[in-house]
Amino acid sequence: MVPIIVIAILFVLVLWVITSYNSLIRLRTQVEEAFSTMDVYLKKRFDLIPNLVSTVKGYAKHESETLEKVIAARNSGVTQTAEQVMEQENQITGALRQIFALSENYPDLKANSNFIELQNTLQSIESDIANSRKYYNGCVKIYNIKCTTIPSNIIASIFNFEKKPMFEVADVAERENVKVEF
Repeated sequence: MVPIIVIAILFVLVLWVITSYNSLIRLRTQVEEAFSTMDVYLKKRFDLIPNLVSTVKGYAKHESETLEKVIAARNSGVTQTAEQVMEQENQITGALRQIFALSENYPDLKANSNFIELQNTLQSIESDIANSRKYYNGCVKIYNIKCTTIPSNIIASIFNFEKKPMFEVADVAERENVKVEF
């Protein structure tokens, strides 16, 4: 009778390990897919930046410092880790914000159909990026909870499943409430 109980306990234990491991694999794959989706939108935006910069250059020749920042952020090198991608993406977002602020100083630029089309396309992509960030962060949250809660954290530590970084706002000023004045 004792050997049957021991075999049953071992069977349940092995089943639990397999189930936990497969669950962690599934969640890690979902996080990677979410990051890849976000990366597709970032690449799309990355490819539009030269068109935007060349359109703006014609109108704002003496604003070359802002345009150089945008190009530098775009060309800052091939990133390898999720943290590097997130940092580069935050730099590009800030640089694009500066370009759109420039358009306020140049009425002709604001009326240029190429600029308007590029701006609308970028705004659409920014919306897609924001949605993909939310999806990524949701996947990361579920995965990180699984990696850190008992008993699945035991399997996570044995098989080296590590927490993934959340995509966070880098600029503290973006977290503050917007003041609306008339």
